[in-house]
Parts: sequence; C-alpha cells; structure tokens
Amino acid sequence: MGLFSSKIVDSHAHINMEDFDGDREEVIERAFKEDISAILCPADLTEPKRLEIALDLVAIYDNIILAAGVHPHQAKDYQKAFPEQLKNMASDRIINAIGEIGLDFYYNFSSSEAQIPVFRDHLLIAQELDLPVIIHSRNSSKEVMESVDQVQFTRGGVLHCFTEDWDMAKKMLDNNFYISFSGILTFPGAFNLRETAKKIPIERLLVETDAPYLTPVPFRGKVKRNEPVYVKETAKLLASLKNIPYEELALQTTKNFEDCFLFEIAKMR
Repeated sequence: MGLFSSKIVDSHAHINMEDFDGDREEVIERAFKEDISAILCPADLTEPKRLEIALDLVAIYDNIILAAGVHPHQAKDYQKAFPEQLKNMASDRIINAIGEIGLDFYYNFSSSEAQIPVFRDHLLIAQELDLPVIIHSRNSSKEVMESVDQVQFTRGGVLHCFTEDWDMAKKMLDNNFYISFSGILTFPGAFNLRETAKKIPIERLLVETDAPYLTPVPFRGKVKRNEPVYVKETAKLLASLKNIPYEELALQTTKNFEDCFLFEIAKMR
C-alpha cells in the first residue's frame, strides 16, 4: 500500500459542514500532519451548498474521497432527479460510494414511510453502479436487514458509526459489509458495543470520527467539535480490545478502507 504503519484513515467525517467553515483547511492539514492518511466525506444531495464544498475538497486533496446520497433524516426531501445525479457523479468518478443512507427510527425527522423507499432506491442505484453503500442504522436494524434482503443487495459497504447489536453485525458481515466504529466506542457506558467490537474480524473493521459529532474520550467535553485527527483515539481503544498493537490496527483498517472503496491512498511524506 505504500503507507507508513502508523498512518490511519478517518472513514467518515462531515468536513464539508458549517462547523468547519472557519478553519476547514487547517483541520484537514492538521489531520494529514498527524498521520491521518485519508478522509471520506459524505455529502447530502439535499444540501447543494455543502455538496459543492465537498466537491471542491476532493478536487484539491488527493486523499479526500467523496460519497453522496440522502441521509434518512432528509428522506422527506428526496427528489426524482437524485438517482440521475448520482449516476452522473459515479460515471465521472467523483464518488466512491453511495451514502450516507439508511434508516433512523430514533429521531424520525422523516417518517418511516418516507425513509424505507428512499433507502431501497439508493441500494438499487448502488447495485447498478457497482458502488459500496454507507449505511446509517439507528433503532432500525431489522428494517435495514430486511431492505438489503428485499432488493437482493450484494455489493456490500459499511455500517457506519455502528451502535447496533452483534446479531446485526454478523448478518451484515455475511453480506459483505465492513463495520465502522466511532468515538461512541470510547464512551464509559458503551460496554455492549465494546463486546461486539471484540467479535468482529479485524479484516472487516473501520474507524471513523463522524466529525463534527461524537468526540471520543479523552477529548469529549474538552473540545467543542470532533475532527479527523481524533480518530486515533477510537483506533487506540479498538486495538486494545483486539489485543493487537495500534500499528497493526492502523495498517489493517487502512487496507480495509482501500478494499472497500476501491481507492488507493496516495503516499504522504
């Protein structure tokens, strides 16, 4: 892969969001300086300004890649033109994945009746384009798995910011998915999640910040905003749970990222 073993990937960070408008370049440069080898930025098609910022980022930085889709919170704003937009972006090799998509029955900012058809549409588009998906699942594991089965989705992808149980993890692992852990893994009360993390094969693990959200311990409560450089804290804990050196986890999760998104990370010195 041409990487130093201490480098690691932030597989999911919303660095196009307004939280970074004042110092986005500094945040990115700080991450790369501190051994973050690549960042995946998911952009929502319902927010054209934020999509434009994400497009600018991937044009500037070789090691930032883009995913696009409609988040379940915004399913109510889904437009008929979006599938064609995704297909054009894929054809132009602008995006490496469809996402983040999925179901969220905790907040219900969009109704389940709106979310499920939009999610399934995205799965069908990804299957057609041969792209992985990035799935958000909260209080919706049953319906997520049913949707994957219903549309016979086989391309795989990532369960991002994983908080569901081992039964879902195993089912999705069997369906060619990677499991990505965020700073939630470091939270004091995340006992069950840590037990699930121990069971997942290292060849199927990813780490992420989900920045600007979910700042990991020990920075939680001390900084106002999460950012890609803090992904190392989640990785350190995950390495300890797997009883392996941090460098081994960094190397393997980087390989997993490259394999999942068919993206060769440029060597950075």
